[in-house]
Amino acid sequence: MSKELDTAELGEKIVKVLKTIFDPEIPVDIYELGLIYDVFVNEDSEVKILMTLTTPNCPVAETLPLEVEEKVKSLDMVKDAEVEITFDPPWSQDLMSEEAKLELGML
Repeated sequence: MSKELDTAELGEKIVKVLKTIFDPEIPVDIYELGLIYDVFVNEDSEVKILMTLTTPNCPVAETLPLEVEEKVKSLDMVKDAEVEITFDPPWSQDLMSEEAKLELGML
């Protein structure tokens, strides 16, 4: 099986895991909320996730990135995972998926 297929498949598994993690203040998962900016997977199955928080002083600023790291690391195919928090660009409601906006009655 080619490496490319592996990383694509792993990427999908990572997204599934991210969709099980919820922002405590908003009943929508962090992926649909648009908090995940990027997921990088190298051929050594090391994952780097670039994400943001709804606000810099978000009550889960300490715990949410750790939860993301732990859950992604728990995947069999992942050797290591690292989460980097960025506020550039700052999160806005425009980043939310249609599904999230619908869920929150914004559509």
